Amino acid sequence: MIPHSQKIDLNYLARQFCMALSLFGLLCLAGCSPPPEVPLRVGTLPWPGYESLHLAQSLSYFDPAHIRLTDMANSSQILQGIRNGTLDASFSTLDEALGLIQDGVDLRVLMVMDISNGADVVMARPGIANLRGKRVGVENTAVGAMMLDAALHASGVNAKDIQLVAATVDEHLNFYKSGNVDALVTFEPVRSEMLKQGAHILFDSSQIPGRILDVMLVRTDMLATHDQALKELVRAHFRALDYQARQPQDAAKRIAPYLGVAEAEMAAQYEGIKIPTLAENHSLLSGNQPKLMATAADLADLMLRHKLLAHAVSTKNLAEPKFLPAIGQ
Repeated sequence: MIPHSQKIDLNYLARQFCMALSLFGLLCLAGCSPPPEVPLRVGTLPWPGYESLHLAQSLSYFDPAHIRLTDMANSSQILQGIRNGTLDASFSTLDEALGLIQDGVDLRVLMVMDISNGADVVMARPGIANLRGKRVGVENTAVGAMMLDAALHASGVNAKDIQLVAATVDEHLNFYKSGNVDALVTFEPVRSEMLKQGAHILFDSSQIPGRILDVMLVRTDMLATHDQALKELVRAHFRALDYQARQPQDAAKRIAPYLGVAEAEMAAQYEGIKIPTLAENHSLLSGNQPKLMATAADLADLMLRHKLLAHAVSTKNLAEPKFLPAIGQ
């Protein structure tokens, strides 16, 4: 017989056992849960076709815990970030995407941000009629090479007859003001600033229609790990475009600082570019033979002929429309 002082409280032990089991279960669930999703790192730079995302950010259309916009000074920095994995997604030109694919980066295009129709330009000092014998500043990107090649061809000037000056887009205006170049291959907002400085346009992208497209691209390994963030980002772009259409003055006020221009100059920034609607994006990316893939294949052939690509690249499965919101949402 057990003395009274040593009697075991069975009910107490049972309660303690149940509490221990519950705690163990919670710990197991915590251990089995996936780790918190790190923000999707998205590279961008000052360009009117990309500013919908800065507008969306200012309007809190996406959660900064899910998406982190990373502002870069030039395209070269963005491309390097995608190559080395410090960026997960970016807003880039279609030819830049093809260059990344050539480098072995597996990518998908989720939407077309804009189509250049005069916004990319070759500009020169007053009195210069063609580029023969001139110092021409150009960024070491496919768009820069493509624009320069087209401008030279249109004017009958050979590449060996000009002096190339390497200049990233953030250096363009200073190079022009300091007299380091006679002409520049550039785009907004530099285009508008150079016009103020007296420069004139020798050639623009409306003369090579459909070749320069800006897209949202993402590393393929991010599709599964950041599914919700990608949907949120794409939806935010179209929400921002709708806001910009309904509230143009407030949108201009919010966007102007990112482009480094006055609010009154915002309308001019969008001259020469077309921003596709949601329906147009569905048309470009969806279907058995998406229009974007045909455009990319033609562009890849052109780049290969002009040695802007070292070898042929596959554009198969490049378009990924599943993140586009349904029309009417």
